[in-house]
Amino acid sequence: MDSEDDCGFGYDVFRRTCPSHTVLEMLASKWVYLVVCALRKGRMRNGELARKLEGITPKMLTQTLRVLERDGLVRREIFPVIPPRVEYELTELGQNLAGLLTQIRSWAEQHAPDIKDARARAIADREGDWAA
Repeated sequence: MDSEDDCGFGYDVFRRTCPSHTVLEMLASKWVYLVVCALRKGRMRNGELARKLEGITPKMLTQTLRVLERDGLVRREIFPVIPPRVEYELTELGQNLAGLLTQIRSWAEQHAPDIKDARARAIADREGDWAA
């Protein structure tokens, strides 16, 4: 393995059977990304998350929260009231991840115009090729 690719943890994300590969696969979900970022500022209820995350279905929100809870990134607390109240918050591990994801979010927001322009040029080039 190349030294630049060696993370030093004994895992190799490029190997399909490596546990780090499945972690990366989970992190690649836009909903995982958005839920973690939304919870960075503190506890939220399911409804608050649903309103914050435009376009997420109730089923997808539930599935995403379950995955994050299973993987130790989110803690769910149920309050014994009627009707039951459930709140979600990031664990220490989730907060650590949120810091990295915030950097990606900043990059995406900063460079969105560049990507948008590149896409428009690619479409124009493709249309020019068809016209020729």
